Amino acid sequence: MENLKSVTVLDQRRSHWVVAAPAGQEVEWDSVITEDQPGRLIAWESAEGADIRNSGRIEFRDGAPGRGTEVSVTMAYDPPAGAIGKLFAKIFQEPKIQARRELRRFKQLMETGEISTAKPPHAASRAE
Repeated sequence: MENLKSVTVLDQRRSHWVVAAPAGQEVEWDSVITEDQPGRLIAWESAEGADIRNSGRIEFRDGAPGRGTEVSVTMAYDPPAGAIGKLFAKIFQEPKIQARRELRRFKQLMETGEISTAKPPHAASRAE
C-alpha cells in the first residue's frame, strides 16, 4: 500500500496502523480483528479513539476451475470533521479509488510476482 507507513502487531487480535494523509499529515488507529476464518475471510474494526473510525471485511473464494481466487473487500470509514472531512478526502483522493488501486496492485503482485510501474528501472549507468 502506497500510503501505509507502518503496521505494528500488538497481539493476536490487535494491531496499530499509521497511514500517510494529505498535506503531509499522518493518521493512526488500533484495529481489532472481529472475525477470522483462515483462508476464507478476515473482518476488523477500529478501536475506540481512532483518528479515523473504520471497519472492513475481506473474503476469499475459489474462482471457477483454473481461474484462481476471487477476493472481495468491503470497507467503511468515518473521516474526521464530518462532512468537511469527506469533502477533503474526495479532493485529495477518495479512499474508494485508493482501495481499488491497491487491490489492482495486489492482483498484479500475486499473478506476476511484481507490480508494474511507469518508472524506469534502476540500472547501472552506462560506461562511455
